[in-house]
Amino acid sequence: MTDLTLLPIQASFRPGQSLGIEIRGEVPAEGTVSVWRLGELVHSQHLHPGDVQLLPELASGCYGIELEHAGGTVRTAVEVTADPCSRLRYGFVASYEPGKDVQSVVDLARRLHLNGIQFYDWAYRHADLLGGGEQYDDALGQRITLDTVRELVRALRGAGAASYGYAAVYAVGPEEWPQWRQHALLRPDGEPYALGDFLFILDPAAPAWLEHFTEDLRASVERVGFDGFHLDQYGYPKHAATPDGAVLDVADSFVRLVEAVRGRLPESRLIFNNVNDFPTWDTGSAPQNAVYIEPWKPVLTLDALADVAQRARSVAGGKPVVLAAYQHVYDHSPAEAADRATALTMATLLSHGTTQLLVGEHGRLLVDPYYVRNHEAEPDTLEFLARWYDFAVEHDELLLAPGVVDVTASYVGDYNDDLDVAYQDAVVSETAVAGSVWRRVVRADDSLVVHLINLVGQQDTLWDAPRLAPAAVGDGELRFRFVRGRRPRVRVADPDGSARLVEVPVRIDGNHAVATLPPLHIWQVVHVAL
Repeated sequence: MTDLTLLPIQASFRPGQSLGIEIRGEVPAEGTVSVWRLGELVHSQHLHPGDVQLLPELASGCYGIELEHAGGTVRTAVEVTADPCSRLRYGFVASYEPGKDVQSVVDLARRLHLNGIQFYDWAYRHADLLGGGEQYDDALGQRITLDTVRELVRALRGAGAASYGYAAVYAVGPEEWPQWRQHALLRPDGEPYALGDFLFILDPAAPAWLEHFTEDLRASVERVGFDGFHLDQYGYPKHAATPDGAVLDVADSFVRLVEAVRGRLPESRLIFNNVNDFPTWDTGSAPQNAVYIEPWKPVLTLDALADVAQRARSVAGGKPVVLAAYQHVYDHSPAEAADRATALTMATLLSHGTTQLLVGEHGRLLVDPYYVRNHEAEPDTLEFLARWYDFAVEHDELLLAPGVVDVTASYVGDYNDDLDVAYQDAVVSETAVAGSVWRRVVRADDSLVVHLINLVGQQDTLWDAPRLAPAAVGDGELRFRFVRGRRPRVRVADPDGSARLVEVPVRIDGNHAVATLPPLHIWQVVHVAL
């Protein structure tokens, strides 16, 4: 075992940037640093003196980094991209007190490769972002210092992570409401829709509001330095009347708002919150940089989560998709059982081409939509998350590339007889069924990727509930038709096991190739070159 930690000097690298890996802990006297791309060794070097190891320039792509030394092997991953908006690994900050430890926030972004950070509730008021001066209490009494906000923005940008200022798109507090009530969205009883008695809701596309809102955002870029904005809503109403008798389709108003913000801030990155998938079908193609969804009831099961991810990718036009799947389970369950719930959530989302907003600050977890109420992660939880985030980055082109498509129904089953997986003591299912191995097949470029998620031993498939330890299912058998004249090749990776793709033996049985897969823990990724 080893007590070393590897930290890329940035959460994401541009081509040509100095690519360094910091070693935290006592640097070994000897060792080997190796760079891997989808299981293939692309570079190896002896450990250099010092706590930062400089690597040669790498082509655009994602890589696993290993340090092998007498005490064991420690890993991380790096992304090299000329288009930092093509992926979104989203984190958060939610406190801005004077003297805040900014470096610990940056360290977490580097460790988990978080290339976008949401600045939750940084503003003075929802309808007056900058009206509090340099230091103020926000609408819920939290102390904010703008110098701390600026310092976070600067430090994160220096580490390759973009900063998104939170801004609610149609929320006005009691103090400002008299100025805006003529644009209210009204309930059937004539009262304005509201979030309790705290915020009142207006038409986000009202011209006067759009002028005010976009000017507030523009001023925030100038005074604070944000790279973009997280545009929030509350999921209601879908349709509503205004005081002048007009009836609005609020989805249409949201699209017009995103378009207006883009027009006013053409260089800013934008993320709009589709609460419970509303209205992703309209906003997915709007001029923003990611498709972001906050799932709530009735999206309670892994299957439901997968369906949301699939629908979002279908309308995203190649933009990254993020689900803010808050793991409330950490608030009432042992960390080990909650970690297993998060692992199954992450396996579901990553195997469906999407990522999760969960982690932020110096190591806190989202367990509530009010991000200030977050949960301190246990050290073992952070170790688990680091392994899984490393895995997601290293295998990015098999998981998150826009061209990855589901081909399960075209390949598996007796009629197709093209590819399938079987276990002697476990049922294999096309959907998330408790007690089964959930199997999904996708095409990535000219290869197939088989996702195997272990639900054996679980009593249900709720994603935000404590999970039992995964039951042992033994070795799996993969059978697939291969192409005459080509050598079939099978490689396997597991975020909790062999973290990079490792080849397994393949034998020929008539018109099929057969490979024995290693025991399945929670999630296994099988790469098949036909």
